[in-house]
Amino acid sequence: MKKIFLKLSKQPITNSYLTNLNKKNLEKEFFYNLNVSFDTKLFLVSLSKPINPKKQYTNKYAHRASESKTMKAAFKNICQIFKKRFNPKKILEIGSNDGVFLSNFSKKDIIAVEPCKNLASITNKIGYKTYSNFWNIKNAKKIIKQNSKFDLIFSANTISHIPNLEEAFKSIYISLNTDGIFVFEDPYIGSVLKMNSYDQFYDEHVHLFSLLSIKKILEKYKLKIFDVELLTTHGGSIRFYVCKDKSKIKISPNVNILYLKEIRLGLNKFQTYKSFSSRVKKSKKKLLTLLKKLNKNKKKIISYGATYKSTTIFNYCNIDNKLIDYVSDTTKNKQGKFTPGKHLPIYPQSKNISKDVDYAFLGAWNFLDEIKKKEKSFLSRGGKFITHVPKVRVISK
Repeated sequence: MKKIFLKLSKQPITNSYLTNLNKKNLEKEFFYNLNVSFDTKLFLVSLSKPINPKKQYTNKYAHRASESKTMKAAFKNICQIFKKRFNPKKILEIGSNDGVFLSNFSKKDIIAVEPCKNLASITNKIGYKTYSNFWNIKNAKKIIKQNSKFDLIFSANTISHIPNLEEAFKSIYISLNTDGIFVFEDPYIGSVLKMNSYDQFYDEHVHLFSLLSIKKILEKYKLKIFDVELLTTHGGSIRFYVCKDKSKIKISPNVNILYLKEIRLGLNKFQTYKSFSSRVKKSKKKLLTLLKKLNKNKKKIISYGATYKSTTIFNYCNIDNKLIDYVSDTTKNKQGKFTPGKHLPIYPQSKNISKDVDYAFLGAWNFLDEIKKKEKSFLSRGGKFITHVPKVRVISK
């Protein structure tokens, strides 16, 4: 049974940056009710009504994973670990974005699936065979026929985007060699609860996983978890190591340790999520109170990073250009556009935050360390960051 525990108001598609604010664009802008539910049988947290993926993953998809130094380093590190631990000969990546993971392997050893045609064209042009289709059984069979089954299938921040998990995992099963390994990582619901990071809920994050939920789901498709890791990336993620249920790979003690921890934390109980919902409402109230106070005192506030997460914050908290002047972002195909829903203008990030800015809201709070290193001069002259995680607070030098 699925029970709604969180309502985050009407939201736009996070990737729908408007090129201008003419009447036609405003009338076409798509909104949906962002409600989040808990499955009392599977312990799975999901959006109540997922958006049609064809509306989201288009040839205008904006996010570029390789533009983050943090993510480039993280992918390089995991590739080195995979090579040493598993020594895979044939690799498949699901959701390759602009090739930030692919580029760590030889072109003959790895192929990819990426439904956004503009991103798939990037990796195809540099020589990595990329199928521009959604991941499903039909596409999986086509790939196997044209290539082979795989020793390693990897997916980062993609499986949680797929509404039909049954089809996704069945496709994984038929694509793996007998002793093949499937590794995937996505934002972790345990971290969301701990950090009060409700902005991890948006249209692309159809599900937020726990070990409890994935263990139950995979068992239905003849797959099992043999290892698990908690990560700091994206504000707290979880990485699952999966094999076929008849594989002789030994199960790491990490699995049982985290399983018992999640039971203690109540990740299998609806009340845990209801309590989280109450904290979210308090966070919204405190953030608005802070922003309004600063505006009353004539302080100039911008947002740092036109992130998908900030779309949830702006639209749920009703933050518009009366509270925040503009958003700065390094992604070129976001610059000169407007944020979804609240239509804040997006400007290129200069070398340093402008000297007339007093406060910068951290839309990209998960990259705080990277941002603080880059913006030392802003902090040195008395500039301050604002964040809502794990609570609403001001960060100074």
